Amino acid sequence: MRKFPDRPVVGVGAVIVDGDRVVLVKRAHEPLKGEWSLPGGSVEVGETLVEAVTREVLEETGLHVRVGPVIEIFDRIHRDADGRIEYHFVLIDYVCVPAGGVLAADSDAADICWASRDDLAVYGVNATAVAVVAKALELARVAF
Repeated sequence: MRKFPDRPVVGVGAVIVDGDRVVLVKRAHEPLKGEWSLPGGSVEVGETLVEAVTREVLEETGLHVRVGPVIEIFDRIHRDADGRIEYHFVLIDYVCVPAGGVLAADSDAADICWASRDDLAVYGVNATAVAVVAKALELARVAF
């Protein structure tokens, strides 16, 4: 169960880089419904982290990706109005580059786009994701 979990849920995220642009998805479901963020989701039982990020990216964006190094690992904890833990994710974000497919919103994405680092504020991307994107753009120059 994701809502009011007994333990944290392990998730993966992808910063899909093409030059100075990254893929953003507008979330179709909670948590973060209606907000723009990076593609990703939960790791399934028996799945490696790289398999999970590859699957989640394909499901949400229609893109096949080459997965590069880990950018960052962090907690995302959401509390309800009473202070109870409503969601707790341990997230591992990877830098990725497109390797095929066609960018299209699918599955958990209400919308999708390519955005430059300078446009992230226009989409209301949170400060944590902005920092992760900055790191990813630097890593991508070296990794790919």
